[in-house]
Amino acid sequence: MSTKRPVAVALAGALCLITTACADSSTESEGAPGDNASAAAAQSGYPVTLDNCGVPEKFTRAPGRVVVMNGASVAEVSTLLVLGLGDKIVANQQSYGMSEVPGRAQAIKALPDGDVKLNDAYDIPREAMIGLRPDLVLSTTSYGFDEKNGFATREQLQQIGANTYVSPQGCDQDTSKTTIADSYTLLRDMGRIFHAGDRAEKLIAASEKTITAVSAKVKGEKKPKVMVLFSNMAMGGNDFSSVVAKGIYNDILAKAGGSNAFENASKTSFADLSKEKVAATDVDALVVIGYNDPDPAAYAKKLLKEFPQWPAAKNNKYVALSDSMYLGPSNDLAVEKIARMLHPDKV
Repeated sequence: MSTKRPVAVALAGALCLITTACADSSTESEGAPGDNASAAAAQSGYPVTLDNCGVPEKFTRAPGRVVVMNGASVAEVSTLLVLGLGDKIVANQQSYGMSEVPGRAQAIKALPDGDVKLNDAYDIPREAMIGLRPDLVLSTTSYGFDEKNGFATREQLQQIGANTYVSPQGCDQDTSKTTIADSYTLLRDMGRIFHAGDRAEKLIAASEKTITAVSAKVKGEKKPKVMVLFSNMAMGGNDFSSVVAKGIYNDILAKAGGSNAFENASKTSFADLSKEKVAATDVDALVVIGYNDPDPAAYAKKLLKEFPQWPAAKNNKYVALSDSMYLGPSNDLAVEKIARMLHPDKV
């Protein structure tokens, strides 16, 4: 599968934001008109204010018409679903076609898509976005609000009463610094916006508990060199242009007791490698990420056959994953599955 620039950019990860959520400190004087409304708002937990990529976003109520842009991501839609907010989505363009979480892919497929004709960037064009009448638009990176790419800007959406949100590490479209902590930030922010903070914190606590337990079991073990790449996907000119170099993937590998064999191959999230470079590198294990690929395991087996000199091929070490390797609510599943593959006698 070949992908155009928007997909390649978004696959690198997710957004940058330093977020704070709090009740508005200004209140009307006691007994003044609107006092009852202010008291009701305070009791409901609103207003909530986020500083998102330098843009202040104030929520006076829970959004009810949410549009989720594509961005080659499922982080945002999956986060809404685990928080029980699927009924708030009026248009979703995200899908991997598969998931480590039973039923998630089907739940995503069942969401409305807004009957939108996508633009050349494979996402929702300005006119269609305005016509959806959203009150919240989620984008994986700031690319989704770039006017020169045919999208509605954050300012234009604000004019029609819509809040906007760019996910952690997506402000500058550089997702090479994304970590599991950013997945938690996304969960917390959505919890704040939708007054579902308790649910978000329970999910985060469960994820942290799993990851901490796995990391403790593999602590001190030798860290195998792992090649992480997307199956049947090309994002550059060489044979292996969807090989992961940096980003949340490395944080997941480290917590699972592994290391990235190609971490130094690029300063950005992805390395564009020749077949010769791949062949000359010792690869102890493979993690193949399925992005709308029905059989990423078959791709993994094909690579092991193609490079029989790898320790990974000699030991048949691979695991096929999808959304758990990406920004989103299920990174603990990836940590556990990879650790079990790398250290079967420990996990």
